[in-house]
Amino acid sequence: MNGTMSMREEVALQELRRSPEHIHAEHHGQAEPEDVTREGEHQPNEASRDAEEEWRPSRKYQAVLLTAGFAMIFQVIGINSIYGIFQEFYTSPNTNIKNAQGQDALVSLVGTIGTGLTWSGGIFVNPLIARTQRIQWIMLAGVCIMSLGIFLASFCTELWHLYLTQAILYGTGASLYYFPILALTPAYFDRHRGFALGFILSGAGIGGLILSPVMSTLISHIGIGWALRILGVWNFAVGIPVSFVVKKRGNVYNSGRASTRVDLSVAKRGAFIWQAFGAFLQAGGNVVPTYFLTTYSVSVLSYSSSKASLLLAINNAVNSVARIAMGILADRVGRQNTLIVSVLLSAISVLALWPSAPRPRFVAFVVSYGVLAGGYNALLPTTIAEVYGVQHYTSVNSVIYFIRGMGALFGAPLAGVILGSHQRGLGMHSGTSMMDLHALRTKYNQVALYDGALLLAAGLCVAYVRWSDARYRGRWQWKA
Repeated sequence: MNGTMSMREEVALQELRRSPEHIHAEHHGQAEPEDVTREGEHQPNEASRDAEEEWRPSRKYQAVLLTAGFAMIFQVIGINSIYGIFQEFYTSPNTNIKNAQGQDALVSLVGTIGTGLTWSGGIFVNPLIARTQRIQWIMLAGVCIMSLGIFLASFCTELWHLYLTQAILYGTGASLYYFPILALTPAYFDRHRGFALGFILSGAGIGGLILSPVMSTLISHIGIGWALRILGVWNFAVGIPVSFVVKKRGNVYNSGRASTRVDLSVAKRGAFIWQAFGAFLQAGGNVVPTYFLTTYSVSVLSYSSSKASLLLAINNAVNSVARIAMGILADRVGRQNTLIVSVLLSAISVLALWPSAPRPRFVAFVVSYGVLAGGYNALLPTTIAEVYGVQHYTSVNSVIYFIRGMGALFGAPLAGVILGSHQRGLGMHSGTSMMDLHALRTKYNQVALYDGALLLAAGLCVAYVRWSDARYRGRWQWKA
């Protein structure tokens, strides 16, 4: 680029552009079905050319696949991101769950188990993808299980009922439904792979933007039971056609030997160890604002539940746009640089804007955190490929996301423990004593400090990964 790209950078760029078939073959020591010239240009043999023609996707199929991927992310990440709506209801005086009122720690565990299983399940789902030719059955099983979990949650009256349904069943099904599309879609986009994945992942923020006010309205007008039943039926109706879209291309993941075990040489690197710590801490801190945004809005600021859901929708909307913007910025200044700045600034936004926030400052926090928190989620996969190489991408990515799932399990529940049991509706216009409101605000300040500390520690971890990677490569580059 501009005539100054080094030989090393050019080789790395060519590796990143290689198709998943080549990456998979290299990772397992298989001979690639083509010859390679001394200059690194691939000269397809007759068999590989015929196979490529056979599996060349049409524009129509690519469009259908993009739509299916967008819908899947809209469902899975959208539902995960609006759990704060359910938490606000389950812990309110109107709750249908016995002994759940004011129990943020116990109720938030429902959402974190669901989110944690969604992410951590990849370490089990990816090998299953490798051994199954008809991927549709994996996705169908997933959408049926997650929809059943949501539907059965509508009949729950005890917390342990929610743990079985809206947590375990939903999270297990979501993982089976989530990973096949993300694993196989890149094989169908040799030229515009980045755009394809960016488009699919943008469904996360759009899902939260739409589902947040919709679910809040349904809960207010027809009750939590029917709201969950409608969500479960809708999820099933959308997920069935989506599941039939995805199919394997050629020999991608067909060897049956795809492994999520990280190579020992990679595991011993300091970068991998600190990457794992950072993923664990960031996942724990990332969910706290979205889970407690609505409860703070209602309990401290006396917003109505509908306005609180609108704030959550705004947070998801700016997060969706920020993911795309962060990707563009990363192309200019480096993925690791953007990742570090994103995590550190998200920590600063929590520490500077959330504690004792009145309404205007809290709205500013909702927007700023939505913008800054999107960077880590958007850039982590490409950063993993950059730091560890494409040949280790599948194994490292699976393990890192498993660790993220474990991190998500502790973040919000510990925040709930800090917050403790309390009465909803202690806001400044509720007529309760200023002493009670001050005590509640103090507890939320402690939650904000806890969350900021998690994110700040995560930022330092990813900064160390940047330094460790440069030392491993033997030279420092400003753009990385």
